[in-house]
Amino acid sequence: MEGILFLISLILGGSAVAGSVKVVNQGNEALVERLGSFDKKLEPGLNFVVPFIDRIVYRETIREKVLDIPPQQCITRDNVKIVVDAVVYWRIVDMEKAYYKVENLQAAMVNLVMTQIRAEMGKLELDETFTARSEVNELLLRDLDVATDPWGVKVTRVELRDILPSQEVQQSMELQMSAERRKRAAILTSEGERESAVNSARGKAEAQVLEAEARQKAVVLEAEAQQKALVLKAQAERQQQVLKAQAIAESADIIAQKIKTSPGAQQALEILLALGYLDMGATIGKSDSSKVMFMDPRTIPATLEGIRSIVSDVPTDHPILDNQISPGNNNRLG
Repeated sequence: MEGILFLISLILGGSAVAGSVKVVNQGNEALVERLGSFDKKLEPGLNFVVPFIDRIVYRETIREKVLDIPPQQCITRDNVKIVVDAVVYWRIVDMEKAYYKVENLQAAMVNLVMTQIRAEMGKLELDETFTARSEVNELLLRDLDVATDPWGVKVTRVELRDILPSQEVQQSMELQMSAERRKRAAILTSEGERESAVNSARGKAEAQVLEAEARQKAVVLEAEAQQKALVLKAQAERQQQVLKAQAIAESADIIAQKIKTSPGAQQALEILLALGYLDMGATIGKSDSSKVMFMDPRTIPATLEGIRSIVSDVPTDHPILDNQISPGNNNRLG
């Protein structure tokens, strides 16, 4: 009998020792109640509790978790029905509050998120729900973080996953987008035609301007060329006259010297003057504005006599004679 009692005592003692040892995994925490009231929180690792008096009432992870919000119907500010679902990332930061402040933490989180989504969607029109998704996410995160703080919960991220209008609204939106695309295509086509017409007119105007400038430059260059040609012609004629005058002066010097040294040079001078007279008549005859000039061959000797008398009346200090003919010289003209 004593052996049986000892065995029972040994078994009870072993079970009590085994029950007093509690191991908590990394990333988890546990709450312990003693005689129905909260006593302590067990950290990850090896922990000891009082058998038959302490009891673990709540064991949960403190790692971040994902809460899947089921699709729900919302009504926008412009009375359009849409279906919205979301995902919420959260974690427990205070295990005691998460257990004692709310009865069903996950259900409370789901209902709170759904209520906040309906409230935010009701503030927006249908078009804004697609363009302002990031702003809605930030608003939901801020509101949920404040609302779940008494529960010992930290909401780290909220993402609206799908926003789906009703089938009728989707068909209307597709028709609207088709009309918008056609409108944009028509606008782009008209703008392209307008730009093409503007560019064509601008090109023609620029071509006309360039053509006018080219004609103006051509006229200016032609006038400058004509002016240069006239200047060069005048310079050439002037040079020719200078050379001719120099030649006449040199000829006069030579003739004067010949008259002084040769007695028969006077008759030669008369012949040269007569030939010059005849050449002048030929030149006049070749001119475009020439006139008919009649000359009696019998008057040529008289003309020569007149020229000789003119030459004989030239003073002895005339530049042509250069003082080559003296008053007493027998070779004096006339």
